[in-house]
Amino acid sequence: MLNEVATAEQISRVISQATAPAFLLGAVAAFISVLITRMNRIVDRSNVLSALPEDDPARGHLRVIVLPRLKRRARLLNKAIECAVMSGIFTTMLVIMAFAASFLNLRHEYGAAFMFSIALLFFAASLVALLLEVRAAVHDLDFYV
Repeated sequence: MLNEVATAEQISRVISQATAPAFLLGAVAAFISVLITRMNRIVDRSNVLSALPEDDPARGHLRVIVLPRLKRRARLLNKAIECAVMSGIFTTMLVIMAFAASFLNLRHEYGAAFMFSIALLFFAASLVALLLEVRAAVHDLDFYV
């Protein structure tokens, strides 16, 4: 049984191979922080608009026009956050799988490549959702000018 256990050299190799996923995990965490900050600003703005009196003729149109736009942007950001979190989950599972495979003396390269690709696809989907939200935000600026 002892000869089936991973050697220090094998574990060292897995640690060195885990640096790319670790950097991706750090980037995903920072990216999620940015997305949540944007979402909080939209929620705060929606709360301010929702608190406006309905009978205020000077600002009543803001509730009708701006709130649906903010809801669309919030949905896009929610999708971006979901995809970024999924990317982080797959990246974390990749690192765990690599170490487990190393300890069990199993080959993990193909599974690691597959999971890393899935994590990157989720990260790309999150970036696309952010792009759509930024475009919607810029389009909203045209409304105010």
